[in-house]
Amino acid sequence: MKLSGGVEWALHCCVVLTAASEPVPAARLAALHDVSPSYLAKQLQALSRAGLVHAVQGKTGGYVLTRPAAEITLLDVVRAIDGASPAFVCTEIRQRGPLATPPEQCVKQCPVARAMGAADAAWRASLDGVTIADLAASVEADSGPDALPAVGAWLNGA
Repeated sequence: MKLSGGVEWALHCCVVLTAASEPVPAARLAALHDVSPSYLAKQLQALSRAGLVHAVQGKTGGYVLTRPAAEITLLDVVRAIDGASPAFVCTEIRQRGPLATPPEQCVKQCPVARAMGAADAAWRASLDGVTIADLAASVEADSGPDALPAVGAWLNGA
């Protein structure tokens, strides 16, 4: 499966937002990740449209998660950024060419479509089983208990 780069940026933003004590401006998130502010703003807008983050207006505005990190899955973020369409779309190749199977005989999906559909379902189930809170816990396990609090302090200008 190939995902857009926006998925990576969006996931990182969601993880670091778990450490912020107040709304974080898009420009601050972009600076943290050394990415174009306009590019990151598009990802944050997609997360906002999907209801995963909320944009707080005003002088102290920025982005916050809309619900606990344990309730936001990686699949939620993937869908927000790349959409919900399956990775594989069957075009019924078996109905083409000199030995084409007539449409009325194609009552079951072909083996290729079944295998690809099963792989897509397994991939989505795997992503649906991991939350932003799980990723944050992994950051703590990998980088120590001070890693995310330090990021949160930086994001909030401390």
